[in-house]
Amino acid sequence: MSTKFPMTALGAEKLAAELEDLKKVQRPRIVNAIAEARAHGDLKENAEYAAAREQQSFCEGRIQEIEGKLGNAQIIDVTKIPHSGKVIFGTTVTMVNLDTDVTVTYQIVGDDEAEIKANKISVNSPIARALIGKEEGDVVVVKAPSGEVEYEIDKVEHI
Repeated sequence: MSTKFPMTALGAEKLAAELEDLKKVQRPRIVNAIAEARAHGDLKENAEYAAAREQQSFCEGRIQEIEGKLGNAQIIDVTKIPHSGKVIFGTTVTMVNLDTDVTVTYQIVGDDEAEIKANKISVNSPIARALIGKEEGDVVVVKAPSGEVEYEIDKVEHI
């Protein structure tokens, strides 16, 4: 039995769109490039052929990777889960640093979706692990490289 990995519905949609593009746009373009490069003759000295074959290898590898990820995904649409004020996978959490009064907002997502610039943190990150299961109003201690940081959970949203 394979392990299922959590993924937000939006993350699954993005991967499915990339897979569609790879199969219907990129793959045919690469096949045409290979055919065109072959028509140029000697394949040993043909840089276009080598480049097209490398692109093909990358493309096929990425297709397999995405199919594997989608096949092992447990897709969670947090907007369909009743709001309880509790931090769970997929929720967006607004919290206040109790030392600095700085407010931060993060969405807890799967490993492949994490993107700190977009305030999407991995469910396996130290912050997310500290938050999961806590509720609005709770104070959590996050072990950061600079030491322990205390946050108060201000708001938990299912968006």
